Amino acid sequence: MPRVVSLVPSLTEAVAVTLPGVLVGATDWCGHPAGLDVVRIGGTKNPDVAAIAALRPDLVLANEEENRAPDLAALRAAGLDVLVTEIRTLDQGLRELERVLAACGAPRRPRWLVEAEAAWEAVTPVEPRTAVIPIWRRPWMVLGSDTFAGDLLARLGFRNLYAGHQERYPRLPLDELRAARPDLVVLPDEPYRFTRDDGPEAFPGTAAALVDGRMLTWYGPSLAEAPRALTRALRAAHR
Repeated sequence: MPRVVSLVPSLTEAVAVTLPGVLVGATDWCGHPAGLDVVRIGGTKNPDVAAIAALRPDLVLANEEENRAPDLAALRAAGLDVLVTEIRTLDQGLRELERVLAACGAPRRPRWLVEAEAAWEAVTPVEPRTAVIPIWRRPWMVLGSDTFAGDLLARLGFRNLYAGHQERYPRLPLDELRAARPDLVVLPDEPYRFTRDDGPEAFPGTAAALVDGRMLTWYGPSLAEAPRALTRALRAAHR
């Protein structure tokens, strides 16, 4: 059985659910599955390279967006094998998950991955609506171009008004976001924790959908449930 360290919460969940016992280390932010009992090796942006090396992993899982290039270079310099994923669309995410799990020793595609693919293939998009998707405030940041979460929303029938922006996560003044006049503002609970009392009030007169950030941004077992959960939350904003 290989020894694996994961620096990506989504991948941590995917590996832990599929191959119990393979993970020996994960970040402090890896909260799924509940009760995961592995050595914690720091954050996604500040992993403890020495602690990871001490675990003698056969493989370290990383992501080009979640993890910093200098940290990955330091891990490689320590003689560790690092698998770096790139996930900016659903299709890419499904392929990368299959690659990661195979590298960790999975003999076949797990059932949850098959179910996730089928769930997204069965999606019927709602009537097209425009959306702005903040992911932070103070300063305000929104989903821009070429993002995994943006691709999921597009498949559900929502057109991100900043999908053509030159930046993936642009910082924009609140006045500009309001002036864009979206049909809907989508407010996930991570990375910034938007709530009913923190977020919707900034967009008076615009329908606001509070969504589970894990359903919108995580690539792993939650993908099987995500179409139904997101559709329910997005439709609720228009009642």
